[in-house]
Amino acid sequence: MQLLIRRYRPSDKDVVLTLFRIGIQEHIGPCFYNSVTTPLYLAVTLALCFAGYLLGSILGAMTLPGVWLGLVYYCCHELFASFVRKRLQTDMQDIPGNYLSKPGNCFWVAEAEVDGRAQVIGMVAVVAKQSGKERYGELFRMIISPMYRRMGLGYKMTQTVIDFCKEQGFSKVVLETSSTQVAGVTLYRKMGFSHILSHTNCEAPFWVIMLARTTILRMEKYL
Repeated sequence: MQLLIRRYRPSDKDVVLTLFRIGIQEHIGPCFYNSVTTPLYLAVTLALCFAGYLLGSILGAMTLPGVWLGLVYYCCHELFASFVRKRLQTDMQDIPGNYLSKPGNCFWVAEAEVDGRAQVIGMVAVVAKQSGKERYGELFRMIISPMYRRMGLGYKMTQTVIDFCKEQGFSKVVLETSSTQVAGVTLYRKMGFSHILSHTNCEAPFWVIMLARTTILRMEKYL
């Protein structure tokens, strides 16, 4: 497969936004699975099943845990869907203005020839940040089309960001990813990123965060 990693063009907008939406929302399923398979949630599900049975029917034993699992799924869905809605109305709505108009920022797409046609199959961005006297780059919007994973594309796009940050004279690259993105975390660790902080998604309602049980991992790599 011939691959080209290039700067974003305005003509890429529709496919990039679609890829972004799909790439983020696909984490809903793993988030739900991770939540309901924890010992606490398994205990709650079994307790509700038993309580429903004690109330007098097999239907109750199925309904109570069903409502509980539905609530957990809704929270997992809302956690990622609300993130997509907000980003499509803010930075992703004007990619040139937010990622290409200032020195130290950039937005790339990965383009491959598929059935004789050039197709965007991935994206990644970097934004220059300042903390005191330290200048560093923050990696954003790493998304790869599901059909083109496990081909080394994630490595190449991450390396593109690292090389760009070195050229800009940045001291390090930082990024944030969710605990559900196991493959991404594994890749970043292999490329020398260290986990420095864990926190919750403060943009979502508190009760959604608590039930979805997804942690945001902050990682960094010094250059």
